[in-house]
Amino acid sequence: MPAARPSALLLTIAVVLAAGCSPKRVAQPTRPTPTTLILLLPDPESGTTGRARVSNEFGSTELAAPRAATRVTADRPPGPVTTLSAADVTRLFGDALTALPPAPRHFTLHFRFESDALTEESSALVPEILRTVKGLAFPEVVVVGHTDTMGDPRVNLALGQKRAISVRDILVKAGLATSTIEVTSHGKADLLVKTPDNTPEPRNRRVEITVR
Repeated sequence: MPAARPSALLLTIAVVLAAGCSPKRVAQPTRPTPTTLILLLPDPESGTTGRARVSNEFGSTELAAPRAATRVTADRPPGPVTTLSAADVTRLFGDALTALPPAPRHFTLHFRFESDALTEESSALVPEILRTVKGLAFPEVVVVGHTDTMGDPRVNLALGQKRAISVRDILVKAGLATSTIEVTSHGKADLLVKTPDNTPEPRNRRVEITVR
């Protein structure tokens, strides 16, 4: 069975190989040998490619590069690793790739110091976020509030939550259903820019939004 590490997309397709017949004697009817083509693709979101080990009782092989592929049958080890062209990937797996959900979109909104008010630049991003959410049939939106390292951790956790809620309210006011939006806070526990305590860093005063 193939086992893939994170940051990889593993696709399979069944292929049937016809059995040949010897011209010197009448061949007995045989069943075609089913073959599975296994392909490793980069992760659609991060663009990185992981690794996958493909094995059965006769042996194993490893896929570790974009578009690396192997063919597997039930009566022999996995075949040699080859690299499919982009055209071959589209021809063989185009329908499966088209059916995949779109990769999540990520947005970062920044806030004024010790406030839940967006900066002007971040306010300008709101229409794009709304277009992205409304373009999905069944959207899920995760809103996570963050702070810099100024102040008490408990106060920062509450401030991060307040910032996340303010962004949720903006999205709901624009027409999104509250049930599609998940709100949480990390306070100062997940800094974008690593700083010592009590350091005012505007890039850490943010809300991260994931739309999927």
